[in-house]
Amino acid sequence: MRRENQSSMSEFLLLGLPIQTEQQGIFFALFLGMYLTTVLGNLLIILLIRLDPRLHTPMYFFLSHLAFSDVCFSSVTVPKMLMNMQTQDQSISYAGCIAQMYFFIFFTVLDDFLLTSMAYDRYVAICHPLHYTTIMREGLCTLLVTVSWILSSANALCHTLFLTQLSFCADNTIPHFFCDFGALLSLSCSDTSFNELLLFTVGLAVITLPLTCILVSYGHIGATILKVPSTKGICKALSTCGSHLSVVSLYYGTIIGLYFVPSSSTSSSKDIISSVMYTVVTPLLNPFIYSLRNRDMKGALEKLFHKASVLSQ
Repeated sequence: MRRENQSSMSEFLLLGLPIQTEQQGIFFALFLGMYLTTVLGNLLIILLIRLDPRLHTPMYFFLSHLAFSDVCFSSVTVPKMLMNMQTQDQSISYAGCIAQMYFFIFFTVLDDFLLTSMAYDRYVAICHPLHYTTIMREGLCTLLVTVSWILSSANALCHTLFLTQLSFCADNTIPHFFCDFGALLSLSCSDTSFNELLLFTVGLAVITLPLTCILVSYGHIGATILKVPSTKGICKALSTCGSHLSVVSLYYGTIIGLYFVPSSSTSSSKDIISSVMYTVVTPLLNPFIYSLRNRDMKGALEKLFHKASVLSQ
């Protein structure tokens, strides 16, 4: 695999997390617990939304898709990382690496668009409450989610197709725990200037444009809230978008820290830690944010537990 002038690569080696060998067992148990909690927590959100008629609203429709996306997003990288930690086999096939990179980009961008759709929903609910049911009809919600899936797939496919045109030479070692797009570009012995330009322009667009829409939506929401004369009305308005704001802050905070804050060539460990925050911790926290900060979700959860306890008696 390390022969010079190799034009095709059959496998890559993932170096994984920068942890000592004797600590592998502890971190394996920690990340396995976090992954299982992420999957079960997000699947519970989907189940509650489907079972409780009170949650059959546009906001929870978008939330169910976000929860599903988080399950898939976490499953793209964490199981392979856990398997490598357990077996000490760091290899990943070329096809597997390309597929992992595709789905990583896909679900990253999908989360981005879904959060933007949720921000628009909150904007309509607070700024145009009398026209909410007319504007946020089922057809529009389905259209927003469908467009989100299509654009995310097109963006990931675009990067993947152009990456497969590159040649990889001597070094097949990726200093990461998953097939990061930037790490793969650095291993190529082809001219990657077009790929880097594509990454910068398209990547910047799919991050900054949705973020701008979210900021504009919350700008209008803030202006509307300030016009509410009663403190109770302000609290009620804030409670409807508090969970979404928390998730948006967590999501974009980790992305900006990972991809937009300049890092030196010696800070690969810092980049890996930031990636762990983004790929493992963020999907883990989303269910807790929406269940602990949301009255409707807590009510649906209590109702589900009550039914379960009745049936078990």
